[in-house]
Amino acid sequence: MDSQEIILEAMGNQEEVKVEQTTQEATVAEEAVQEAPVVEAAAETVVDNLEDNRKVYTTKKEVLDRIKEIAHSEEPPQRDEVEYLKTSFYKLHIAEREAQLKEYLDAGGNPETYQVAPDADEESFKAEMVIIKERRQQQFQEQEAEKQENLKKKLDIIEKIKTLVTSPEEANKSYQEFKALQNEWKEIKAVPAEKANELWRNYQLYVEQFYDLLKLNSEAREYDFKKNLEAKTRLCEAAEKLADEEDVISAFHQLQKLHQEYRETGPVSKELREEIWQRFKAASTVVNKRHQQHFETLRAREEENLAKKTALCEKVEAIIAEENKNSADWERRTQEIIALQQEWKTIGFAPQKMNVKIFERFRAACDDFFVRKAEYFKTMKDAFKENADKKRALIEKAKALQDSTEWRSTSDKLIALQKEWKTIGMVPKKLGDQLWEEFLAACNKFFEARNAAGAGQRGEERQNLEKKRDVIARLTAVAEAGEQEDLQDKVQALVEEYNSIGHVPFKEKDKLYADYHAVLDKLHKEMNVGVAKRRLNKFKDNLKQVAERGEGALDNERTRLMRQYENLKQEVQTYENNLGFLSVSSKKGNSLIDEMNRKVEKLKADLQLVKDKIKAIDSENVSQEQE
Repeated sequence: MDSQEIILEAMGNQEEVKVEQTTQEATVAEEAVQEAPVVEAAAETVVDNLEDNRKVYTTKKEVLDRIKEIAHSEEPPQRDEVEYLKTSFYKLHIAEREAQLKEYLDAGGNPETYQVAPDADEESFKAEMVIIKERRQQQFQEQEAEKQENLKKKLDIIEKIKTLVTSPEEANKSYQEFKALQNEWKEIKAVPAEKANELWRNYQLYVEQFYDLLKLNSEAREYDFKKNLEAKTRLCEAAEKLADEEDVISAFHQLQKLHQEYRETGPVSKELREEIWQRFKAASTVVNKRHQQHFETLRAREEENLAKKTALCEKVEAIIAEENKNSADWERRTQEIIALQQEWKTIGFAPQKMNVKIFERFRAACDDFFVRKAEYFKTMKDAFKENADKKRALIEKAKALQDSTEWRSTSDKLIALQKEWKTIGMVPKKLGDQLWEEFLAACNKFFEARNAAGAGQRGEERQNLEKKRDVIARLTAVAEAGEQEDLQDKVQALVEEYNSIGHVPFKEKDKLYADYHAVLDKLHKEMNVGVAKRRLNKFKDNLKQVAERGEGALDNERTRLMRQYENLKQEVQTYENNLGFLSVSSKKGNSLIDEMNRKVEKLKADLQLVKDKIKAIDSENVSQEQE
């Protein structure tokens, strides 16, 4: 083989070394992915399982049986199947717990006192997973030891080939030994990733050197190249078919195996070397791009999931920042948070670095809300108990009065108990309804007996109503007749008649009272004006007689009237001050205020009369001075 041919083959070999380097780097990356934390592995497994046609497990027992079979099998556990079983188990486990909680709540249970029952299946599952984890760790250690052993074997093969290369004259005789070493190299599998590239480059260097030194006849050499071309063409076709493989991850793994076979296959003729390599490289590029796009899509989806989960955290944090004034607020916001928790379950994994952190943030916010809710309802439960005890005490009092025949006093007592009942706080609805029915039954028993006893009394009250309406009608007629000589006597007689009539129906009492005092106020006003006018005229007629008593008589009378004026003014002020302190919350209080208002009006009329008398005296003094 001349120097130019050696150089061309070396160039072809360099391309194969580049393939090896690229493949080894991808392999290292894939191994790094496989050694990633469980959270990331679980994320990839969940995504991959969407594309896999795996067995669907419907019960936890099926999953547990399979995980036990894997844990105690002689075969090494497959990571993706174990992660799939773990996901399936906890989906069924969570669904079972949610069903138990729903059944508890539907039966009327308190969500704050609900406790999750221990699950023997979960404990068994965890125990089997520990065994599998230990086996996987052992398997990893064994694989590492095997890689180190493989490294030693391949280094030994390289040394042997190196020895063959140093004896050109023996190359033809050593050909079978060389092929045996190549076959032995192919049988030896994985080596430590950090040593793979350097190992391959050394191996390829001495293999190429051996081929350059090998002095086979052209027919044998061409036959070897032909067989290698057929093998590499088959590998190209297999790589090209991977472009149509639906499972991107599986296609990538299959490509690694094809690269391994390609590296282990000998060279082809120099004129076809670049062509066959470019074909294999192009098919590899398609698969590698699909693999890269798959993980870029996965990462984009994880970033989108992180944004969604962050938004849910912010919503929960906004809810817990709001003030809950009553149990209705707590319940409404509880439903909002439960809805957000359900939405959280529909969102996939976030990026590995943030997945745990974002979940801890969401969980902390939810826990804070439910802890404070539990404290609130614990306090409310104590208040409910106290309120229930108070209402039971009122029930006992009502039952003690339900058979009484002291209608008036017992009615007042029961009405007072009913008012006190309204001041007591809330109790749970079911218990509250039960206590109220018991209390109401005791009250109704008394009032029904009282109503039965007072049936005749109501007929008498209707008659009294008609009598009082007749008195009001006559008072109205007197008021419409205008000024009369005996107006005061007539009014007084009708008032006495009205007061002599007994009780009227309770529902008619207020309206009757208003009608009666409306016409009475009108009459009193007319009487006050008329009486004051007559008294003033009579006083003016007597002024001359007072003046004839001697000098100073009018001044003495004026002084007396001034004292009377001040007394009346003080009395009016006292009444008005007292009115400011009275409450109109009851009908009796309202009646008293009306009575005092009429008294004030009467005093003001008397005050005006005294004032007019003083003016009359002053006018008389002026007249005498002029005379």
